[in-house]
Amino acid sequence: MGEPARESVAVVVVTHNRADLLGRMLDGLVAQTWQPDAVIVVDNASGDHTQQVLDRHDLPLQVIRSEENVGGAGGFRIGMETAYVAGWDRIWLMDDDVVPAPDCLATLMAVDEPCLMCVREDLDGRLVEKSATTFDLRNPLAIKPKTASVETTYGTRDAMPPLVEIQVVAFEGFLVRHEVVAAVGLPDPEFFIFYDDADFALRARKAGYRIWAVRDAVLVRQLAFSQELALESWKGYYMYRNLFVVHFRHGQNALVRAKPYAISAAVVALSPLRGGRAEAGNVMRAVRDARRMRAESGGVPTRR
Repeated sequence: MGEPARESVAVVVVTHNRADLLGRMLDGLVAQTWQPDAVIVVDNASGDHTQQVLDRHDLPLQVIRSEENVGGAGGFRIGMETAYVAGWDRIWLMDDDVVPAPDCLATLMAVDEPCLMCVREDLDGRLVEKSATTFDLRNPLAIKPKTASVETTYGTRDAMPPLVEIQVVAFEGFLVRHEVVAAVGLPDPEFFIFYDDADFALRARKAGYRIWAVRDAVLVRQLAFSQELALESWKGYYMYRNLFVVHFRHGQNALVRAKPYAISAAVVALSPLRGGRAEAGNVMRAVRDARRMRAESGGVPTRR
């Protein structure tokens, strides 16, 4: 018997007004020892010099420009559907502020699993992989469902085993096979930002797929994580709303599915001491709008 056929892979990159970071990310793709078959860049209505950065011929680029900013969720929806319909065997989702090590894609492609995640580090080589090793949607007393991550569990890359099972992912180095998209659908664009990747991973796990972080697949973040958001800002609204949607859709019992109401009440009660009327307004709008999004969404694109 001959060797199995080489799987094809398309990279999907979503970008918005970060042309210089995007350029370094694309340089990282050029340097890959396993060259992708397609690089689909979704430009979310950038107003900077992104188009100039994309005027290059050293990658099999396909540029899709959205006339409006549809957020990371909408961008990944567009890109993944494009890759799926084209029939690529695997789809590698990538943000514009990371750079893969030269052997990153080859390392992932050598692992025969349908759902894989790179392991991220910062510019100083410190492990910063936030993907959850425990995402608790069973305990109503867990305020945040992510109770352990790769970073908090292992501390360093050297302490990790070659494969670590994870429960949610980031759309920042996630490699997924065509069959998974056929089974669970596309990212839900209504999330706009935050938790669209968690929702997709939870749907995949419900369908019976396991997700593995691959220790030796190195992805370098160019920017520090900014997890402490101003919850009274517009981003705070999406953080609350989408967290609530995850609880409504994927909570494993009635008490967990009721958590958004308890969280909202607590935030409103404490608002004079923290985010004020703006945060209280965000959380009240968030729980109202999350109720409307309770039904799982994604939709499977036209099959090849």
